[in-house]
Order: sequence, then structure tokens, then C-alpha cells
Amino acid sequence: MRTINLEKEIAHIVEYIQSYFQKAGFSKAILGLSGGLDSAVSAALAAKALGGENVTGFIMPYFEHSRLAVAHATELALDIGIKYETIWINTWVDPYFEAHAKDANALRKGNWMARARMCVLYDKSVEQKALVVGTGNRSELLVGYFTQWGDSACALEPIGHLYKTEVKAIARLLELPKSIIDKAPTADLWENQTDEEELGIDYPVLDQILYDISEQGIEEWSDSLPYSRAEFELVERLVKRSKFKLSMPPMPELSC
Repeated sequence: MRTINLEKEIAHIVEYIQSYFQKAGFSKAILGLSGGLDSAVSAALAAKALGGENVTGFIMPYFEHSRLAVAHATELALDIGIKYETIWINTWVDPYFEAHAKDANALRKGNWMARARMCVLYDKSVEQKALVVGTGNRSELLVGYFTQWGDSACALEPIGHLYKTEVKAIARLLELPKSIIDKAPTADLWENQTDEEELGIDYPVLDQILYDISEQGIEEWSDSLPYSRAEFELVERLVKRSKFKLSMPPMPELSC
């Protein structure tokens, strides 16, 4: 696994955010706060770059059990000194499924929630004359673990080049709340959902395999690698089947 200088990387990301906002002509940022690690680190970096008074986190729960996540998100906002607002999305998510898709499974509902949250952020971005900051990390982006045009929709991804394990290390260096750093990662798209269970692999192993495939050029598994063939092939499948999600919609060239 690669080794990076975390302090230099934090400074680099902060400078990148500042430069991007300056070039775009914006001074304010908004983002979704889930109470999880990625949004916490993204918010903290945005606050460092732009000042906490110029960053607003929107907490958008659906499930009643999400009140703990709401508490964690609120704790984070207070800890790093940004503004925040809580908007429950069940009040307009439920009517659609009750009227038009009563048999929808958890995946369909989860995707709808992710896109509903992004609708809130983009509406609020107009209201506040702000840019939407993404919260995706390299691990999840490479395996397509996100909702297309949902949580992937943003103006910039400040931690999109960092693996999940690196994001966690930066969170520790930033001294973010331990309650967030130590909790099991979850997109909170359905009750009791966890990322690693849904992916079928733990993040440290996932990150190592992704690093080997995407940066070391390893194309085939061998018994010298520190993970199983099954784990390697799982990640390989995830990467291949989700590549389309990382590209802009294709279009045909002019025929003549």
C-alpha cells in the first residue's frame, strides 16, 4: 500500500479547494453531512480552506434509527465550527413509493434517497450561492459504490484521490470526533446497512487490491499477494462493472 505524507496532503487539499473556489468565483460551500467519516473529513478540509463561516453541512436523515447519525453529524459541525441544518427527507420520499412503487426493494429506495439528498444540496447551493462539495473517496469511486447522479453529483471531490484507509488516517490527524472515526462505515440507505457487508470485503483489503490493480498494474492474482484469489476477483469484477459510472454520458460523433 502506498505511503503518503498526511500533513502535506492536508495542506495540498486545502490549497486545491481554495484555488478551485477562487477560479470558479465562489466563496461558500455546502455538503451533505451523514455523520460518517468521509463527509466529516470533507467538511473539515473545506472549513480549513474557506473558513467555517462559509461552509454549511446539511444533515438529511430518512430512518428513525438515523438519530444517532444525526447526533454524530451535529457533533462534527460544532467541533469544526461550520453551520448546519437538518432536513428529514422521508416526508417526500415516502409519498412516491406509496403511490408509484410499493414493491420497490431496498436498493431502489436507497438510490432514490441519495438523489433526493442531492436535490436538496443543489437547491440550497442556489439559495446560498455556494458550490456543492463531494464526499466520495477513491476506494468507493473505483468500485462504483455510489449512486450515479446522487451522492456522486458535486462540483469537486476533495478526497476523491484518497483510499478509505487514508481518509481515516487524515481524520485522526485532524482530531475529528472519535465517535465518527471508530463507527462502522455506512451509507445509511436502509436499516442496519454497512458498507463492508454490502461490498463483501473489508476496506483495508479492498484498498490494497485497488492499489495493486490501479497503481501497480497487477492484472492476475498470485499466491504471493497478501489476499485471496476470491477477494482479488471480487474487486476486479466491481471495478469492471462500474467503469461506466465514472464517465460522462457518451454521445455519437457526427456521421458526416
